[in-house]
Amino acid sequence: MKLSDFTYELPKELIAQHPAEPRDHARLMVYDKKTGDVAHHYFYDLVDELQSGDVLVFNDSKVIPARLFGHRIPTGGKVEVLLLTPCGEDTWEVLVKPGKKALPGTQLAFEGGMTADILDKTDFGGRIVKFNYDGVFDDIIDTIGEMPLPPYIHEKLEDKEQYQTVYAREKGSAAAPTAGLHFTEELLKKIRDKGVQEVFVTLHVGLGTFRPVEEENIEDHEMHSEFYSITPEAAAVVNRAKMEGRRVIAVGTTSIRTLESAGTSGELKAGSGWTNIFIYPGFTFHIVDALVTNFHLPESTLLMLISALSEREKILKAYEIAVQEQYRFFSFGDAMFIR
Repeated sequence: MKLSDFTYELPKELIAQHPAEPRDHARLMVYDKKTGDVAHHYFYDLVDELQSGDVLVFNDSKVIPARLFGHRIPTGGKVEVLLLTPCGEDTWEVLVKPGKKALPGTQLAFEGGMTADILDKTDFGGRIVKFNYDGVFDDIIDTIGEMPLPPYIHEKLEDKEQYQTVYAREKGSAAAPTAGLHFTEELLKKIRDKGVQEVFVTLHVGLGTFRPVEEENIEDHEMHSEFYSITPEAAAVVNRAKMEGRRVIAVGTTSIRTLESAGTSGELKAGSGWTNIFIYPGFTFHIVDALVTNFHLPESTLLMLISALSEREKILKAYEIAVQEQYRFFSFGDAMFIR
């Protein structure tokens, strides 16, 4: 399939610059994956679309303040570093801007006396750096780092927690699993009271989720690996639901990628590891029956993923309707329930 098969026209004013307040007052498009029919609701209405016995699978990864600002030594030239993946022994895979001057051997300096040595380049245009500091790295990052908002969000975030799900627990993501941003504690309680089971898995969002597709033939695109973890308890709940014919509903594309990475046999395997799974039309889903998700960028792997869950033409028609109805798009935007 071609990259151009996954494009659509989006007016810039529909790119959300701030989250809905309260969170669950975002709009919700309910989409039938077989017929392509849509209905318009608010996110708090999701409880009415769920059934007792459904299993909702959330990604509990927590965003770290992964954007660091510093300068090159000795020139003083400004740099921006985005933490992606820890590699052990104070080394990280990162993205550096400007990249042309971030060559191996370059040293960077940050607030509080922390420095970093650029050790190597990566296949995906990133860098491997080693940090040098006194104290606790997480505490330093919490002090000097900023939340890594996507480049299409231009307004300053007033509260870091706005870019964090209410159930975030496991530190490690360079971007939020944004479908989960719509849930409030009150809505989660209503969903539990209806008899819906909650399951938490972890996938630390990194370059694989938001790296753009550059190849015209999408099958030539290579996903960047991201770390995931599934507990035995979570796997047991999902497997029992599958055995009993109950729905497994992923909250967000990162949850879907976690479940399908570890469930290729039709049975979800507990454990942890790295996944570079790329889901696009033609993919056979083994675990997931339905999905709560946001509206995604044109020509993105995320748009390809939801097209695989339904049909590309019907998804693009739903997006066309979303534009007509003035839905808000991307990370802080409105949501879809693909059922």
